[in-house]
Amino acid sequence: MRAVLRNGEFRTLWLAEAQSVAGDQLTTVAVAITVYARTGSPLWAALAYAMTYLPALAGGLGLAQLADRYPRRTVLWSCAAAQAVVVAVMAVPGTPLVALVGLVVLARLFGAPANAAQNALTREVFTSDELYLRSQDLRGITTNLAMLLGLIGAGALVTAIGVSWTLAIDAVTFAISAVAIRLRVARRDAAGNGDDPWFGAIRWVSGQRRLRVLLGLSWLVGFAMIPEGLAAPLAEEIGAPPEAVGWLLAADPLGFILGVFLLSNYVRAEVRRRVIGVLAVVPNAILLIFAVDPGLVLALTALALAGVAGAYIVTVGATFITWVPNELRGGAGGLYRTGLRVTQGVGAALGGALAQLAGSATAAIAIGGALGVVLGIPLAVSWARARRGAEADLTG
Repeated sequence: MRAVLRNGEFRTLWLAEAQSVAGDQLTTVAVAITVYARTGSPLWAALAYAMTYLPALAGGLGLAQLADRYPRRTVLWSCAAAQAVVVAVMAVPGTPLVALVGLVVLARLFGAPANAAQNALTREVFTSDELYLRSQDLRGITTNLAMLLGLIGAGALVTAIGVSWTLAIDAVTFAISAVAIRLRVARRDAAGNGDDPWFGAIRWVSGQRRLRVLLGLSWLVGFAMIPEGLAAPLAEEIGAPPEAVGWLLAADPLGFILGVFLLSNYVRAEVRRRVIGVLAVVPNAILLIFAVDPGLVLALTALALAGVAGAYIVTVGATFITWVPNELRGGAGGLYRTGLRVTQGVGAALGGALAQLAGSATAAIAIGGALGVVLGIPLAVSWARARRGAEADLTG
């Protein structure tokens, strides 16, 4: 990863993204606390929390196209600056709840083209496939750590300095990102010519078998999300103390960070691409352990190991972006990211439905794991064929 960090443009993009991700968690928690404090309603607090994610889903398909039609550096710093202004307005004490939630939606809508531009621009920064893949490893580790630290520190920060100052800190992180990107990242022309249909990238991806297989492999993550949605009932069912809910939630992301580190440092890029079909099945296969009603230690171990294997998703995403023409990477990246978010949410909801039907959290997790294996095996076979076809095209 040291070779990756020698690239000054990537260092700027990497640090800007990390602090913005951490700042986003501050806003998410601060808004939820504010809504609950003013309404006393858990329902409204939960709805406000959900609203911080919905714009990213809607904007990921539509607004991501902007990253192909305009210079990506411009899209990135402009969106960061706009988010800084919006969050700064949110920080004004006494902002009405309706306005507050509306501003959250607006801020996250700006985040959709920013994320698309970030992904596509990072691919442009690196001409080497190997270095690009390592850069995505570093981004995966950093964003997960930033999210964990942001969520852990958000509650304490709101308690210590209040909601307004917490939101002000988030606004500052976006402003710093905008200035740094504007000054430290080279200007490049727009990748597309602006004449392509608005959803042209999505239509192009849908016609590429190997990219459809990669999307399918990424969607398997949804089944691995089932334990996170059932952390509280799972802890109670296995006889763990209440504080174990946090341990169960942290096990998977911590395992993921370890898995990305191991893959990045000890496995070559071509080997990683070769085995991602198998690795995509492993996290769900590990969840079958929950069929034997594990204790806390075994449950934590299983979730951590599932997280380690789940690091395959970084290789999937990097390969997907690499195999998309540069002029379509913004829109295609928006499709990929949106699909990933939707399947994660659907996976958590599916876990709740399965637990309700089966009357057991452990049974629901095991059933979800079995479904993931059943769907994952044909995808792994399809990937082996698609990869060989892609390599033949490159050598031919």
